[in-house]
Amino acid sequence: MSAVTGQAATTLRSHAELQALAAAGAAELAWDASATDVIAWVARNFSTGAAAVACSMADAVLPALVADQLPGVDVLFLDTGYHFPETYATRNEVADNLRVNVVDVLPVQPVAEQDALLGRDLFARDPAQCCALRKVEPLHKALSGYELWFTGVRHDEAPTRTNMPLVSWDEKNGLVKVNPVATWSYEDLITYSEDNLLPVNPLLSQGYPSIGCAPCTKKVAPGADPRSGRWAGTSKTECGLHV
Repeated sequence: MSAVTGQAATTLRSHAELQALAAAGAAELAWDASATDVIAWVARNFSTGAAAVACSMADAVLPALVADQLPGVDVLFLDTGYHFPETYATRNEVADNLRVNVVDVLPVQPVAEQDALLGRDLFARDPAQCCALRKVEPLHKALSGYELWFTGVRHDEAPTRTNMPLVSWDEKNGLVKVNPVATWSYEDLITYSEDNLLPVNPLLSQGYPSIGCAPCTKKVAPGADPRSGRWAGTSKTECGLHV
C-alpha cells in the first residue's frame, strides 16, 4: 500500500503562537468538556489543513466527530506492515464512507528491508525499537506538517493515560495535541458507533478491546485491563506515541 499525500498546512504558525493557543484552549475548556465542544474550539482556531487525526482503525468515532466540523480532515493511519487484515479492511471502510482524507503513514523501511538489516521479528526481540521505527518516528515526521493533532486517547484505557488533558502542547512533536474523547468510556465509543452506523473493527467484538500490530496483540480476558493484550508477556505497555 503506497503512502497518500495529505493536505497539511503549508504555512505554520510559530511554536510560541501554538503554545499560547494550547494554553488558551486548556483554560477555556472545562476538564469534562464534550468532544463536540473541544472540536468546535479547534475549528475556531485552526484550519482543516492544519489539523490531523491519528487513528488506529479500531473504530471510526474520532474521525467521524472531527469530520462533522472539519470535513476533509487528514486521518493518519500508521501502516506498520504488521496489522491484522481486519484493521486494513476498517481503514478502507473509513476512507470510503467518511468525509476524511486517509493518509497512510509508512516507515522508512518495509518489513522485508528491516528484517534484512536488523533480523527477523524485531518486534519479539526488541518491541520498543520496533515501535520506534515503525510507529513513533514515522508519525513524528508526518506531524511536522501540521499545527495540531487529534488522538483517541481515553482516561479509562490505562493508568498511564488517566491524566491526559483535553488540550495540551506536545513538546516532543512540536504541535498542539487534542484528546476530544478523553473522558469517554469504551462503552461510550461502542454506543456512538452503533447509533451512527460507523465502521468498527470486528476484532473489538472478538476479545480485542485494544488493537495494535497482529504479532504483538492478544485477546483479553473479560474484565481484564483493556490494554493487557498489548505486548502481552512483556513489561511494555505503551508504543511511545503518547507516553
